[in-house]
Amino acid sequence: MFGSHLSIAGGMVNALTAASAQGMDCVQVFTKNQRQWKAKPLVDEDVDLWISTLKGMGWDETNRIVSHNSYLVNMASPDATSRQKSIALQLEEIERCEQLHIPFLVSHPGARLGTPRKRGEPNALDTPISEDELGGLKRIVDSLDEIHASLPGYKTITCLETTVGSGTNLGYDFKHLGWIREHVQEPARVGFCFDTCHITAGGYDMSTPTRAKKVLDTFDHEAGTQHIKVFHFNDSVGDVGSRLDRHAHIGEGTCGKSCFRSIVQHPAFVDVPKILETSKEENSKGELMDVVNIAKLRKMAKTAKKHR
Repeated sequence: MFGSHLSIAGGMVNALTAASAQGMDCVQVFTKNQRQWKAKPLVDEDVDLWISTLKGMGWDETNRIVSHNSYLVNMASPDATSRQKSIALQLEEIERCEQLHIPFLVSHPGARLGTPRKRGEPNALDTPISEDELGGLKRIVDSLDEIHASLPGYKTITCLETTVGSGTNLGYDFKHLGWIREHVQEPARVGFCFDTCHITAGGYDMSTPTRAKKVLDTFDHEAGTQHIKVFHFNDSVGDVGSRLDRHAHIGEGTCGKSCFRSIVQHPAFVDVPKILETSKEENSKGELMDVVNIAKLRKMAKTAKKHR
């Protein structure tokens, strides 16, 4: 289940045709401009073409399609007006996913705002959740509860993404994600997106097989690996704990190959979409880097099968 975040320029269906042409198993898209509060409603003809294409590919009613929400959404904002604006936008994101039969909506948990930590200060992963952060987490829970109550019966799952912990962003600690899911009224509507770059820069070291297993065990204890619905597969430019959110191609960063191997060789994650968010470019041979990166990952997965 390897794919990439692809452009919807010229029409959303173009992302599907590009994914098919590049031999991908899954795809992630934006359903609107991610940097704008307002968007035109989806056009019926575009929705029909999208769904008919999904059916033609055998991808409809599967877990192969992922959307990413707007970067503007902050469900943890302490400002009531800003938070309500974010809730309204998140509602729209979910409604669009529902129209397009997209099962997973990756969403940044949010920023608590207030006083940020000092630049370069590492995340304190082995300490209890602070009072300021707890306040932000409670606001995320309240926001999700309000959204779910407004959209009864919707199937799209909000997948809260791990973060590097820059500024006042929540979600860098696995405990944050577990706390949110534990306290929402409808936990079945909340899952997680595990981003390999983010967790590395956030302070979780998966650079050896032993360390990688420990990190996955920690996630399982704090949040539950069974609730991971999406992986973002990005290598990290920044060192472990750097809190630098910059993506590198697979094998060209600090995550370590064991980070990716531990996931692609894990039986529980075989059918979980693994989405590249690396730069769209060609290598010196003129090969698309998405194709190159996916080939590396598939080789890791085949190696695992040989040893079973």
